[in-house]
Amino acid sequence: MRSPSLHDRSLQLFAPPYDTLEPVPDPTTFAGEPGRALVWHLGLAGWGGRFELVRGREPGVSLVIVLPPSRELAEDRQLLRAVETCRPHSILPHHEETSPEDLRSVLSRIPPDLPNEFADYLRWRGVSIDLDTRHLIRRTIELSLEVRTVRGLARGLYMSRRALGRRFMRQGLPVPSHWLHFARVLRAGLRLQGGEESLLAVAYEAGYADGFALSNQMHRLTGIRPREARRNLGWEWIVESWLRCEERTGGLDRRQHLRFSIPRMTREAAEEGASSPNPAQISSGQTTNVPAADTRHASA
Repeated sequence: MRSPSLHDRSLQLFAPPYDTLEPVPDPTTFAGEPGRALVWHLGLAGWGGRFELVRGREPGVSLVIVLPPSRELAEDRQLLRAVETCRPHSILPHHEETSPEDLRSVLSRIPPDLPNEFADYLRWRGVSIDLDTRHLIRRTIELSLEVRTVRGLARGLYMSRRALGRRFMRQGLPVPSHWLHFARVLRAGLRLQGGEESLLAVAYEAGYADGFALSNQMHRLTGIRPREARRNLGWEWIVESWLRCEERTGGLDRRQHLRFSIPRMTREAAEEGASSPNPAQISSGQTTNVPAADTRHASA
C-alpha cells in the first residue's frame, strides 16, 4: 500500500476552528482530540488506499463521505459495501470542492433518527447488546425528549424500575438513569452547536432549572462543559466521552464488553474475514467485496 502524500486530497481532516480542510498524512494527527472529522472523497484518486485508516479511525472521530459523480456511483455498485463498513456520520453528494460552511452545518445538525444512529454507534464501537436491550436503548433516547425521571422512563417502556435496572445490569451496561440523562445532555450539546441559543435557553428546553444545572449534569456524565460542546462539532465524540467515563467508573463492565477496550485498528484487523473487506485488497484491486481504488482518475 502506498504511503499517503500531503497532496492526496482523497482524505482530509476537518477540525476546530473548522475554517479549512487539512491533509491527513498520519492518523496520530487527530487521535484523542474532540470534534475532529475525516472527509473522505470517493471521487478522487487514491481513496481506496485510505480505507484501512478510515475504517479503523479513532472512536469519536466523525466521518463525512463525499460521493463520486452519479455516473461513477452507478458503475461502482460495490462501493456501497465500503461505505457501510465505515459507518459514516453523513454522506454528501458529489462536490468538486466541499466548503467548510457545508461541513459545519452537517456536523452540527441533530441526526433525524438519533435513536438508531446512537444504537448503531454502540454496535460499531464494540458495545455488545442483545436485540431487546437495543430496542430499550432506542426507546430511551426517543423518550428523553419528554421524560425526565427513571419512573417516567420505566412507565414509557412498560416495565418496572427494578426489571429495567436488572436488564441493564445483566448486560453490563450503565444504569437506566444514566442513559436517560445522557440522552438529554447529548441533545442539549447538539442544540448548542446548531445556533446562537444561550445556555439558559437550551437548559430550559432540556428540562433543567438553569444553565448551571445543565453544565453540572453534562460534566458529571461526560467530563465535558457546555462551552466545549458548543466549540467542538459532531455528536460521536460526546458519546465517546460518556462511554469512557462509564468505563472508568465501572458503569460499563469491561468483562462483558471486551471489544470496547481493544483499539479499533487492532480489532478490525483481528476480525478481518469474509464479512469484512480486506484493506490491502482494496488498494490493489483484488477484492470482490468492495471496489478497488479508482484508477480511472490516477492519471488525471
